[in-house]
Amino acid sequence: MPLFATAHAQDAAAGGGGALLQMLPLLLIIALFYFMLIRPQQRKAKQHRQMLGALEKGNEVVTAGGVLGRVVAIHDNFVTLDVGNGVQTTFQKQSIQTLLPKGTIEGI
Repeated sequence: MPLFATAHAQDAAAGGGGALLQMLPLLLIIALFYFMLIRPQQRKAKQHRQMLGALEKGNEVVTAGGVLGRVVAIHDNFVTLDVGNGVQTTFQKQSIQTLLPKGTIEGI
């Protein structure tokens, strides 16, 4: 009897549970990856979308580049910020990183 036929016969005699036990570590790694990386990232992205949706004129914000400013105008995909001394700059909405408490810019 060839070697491969013997190995196949032994695998068939062991039952179908062997394949599930071999897949179990992979399934555990996938579950761990989901709960440790993917799910928290989705939660953070949802909070960011909610923060962008709640932006109003007069809010003080920080952009991803570290620019502080007060919201002057809000468009569909862009926000115009007053960054000081009457200078207004337009940024993509997605670049707004943090919503600051009122009066933060005056304290700086």
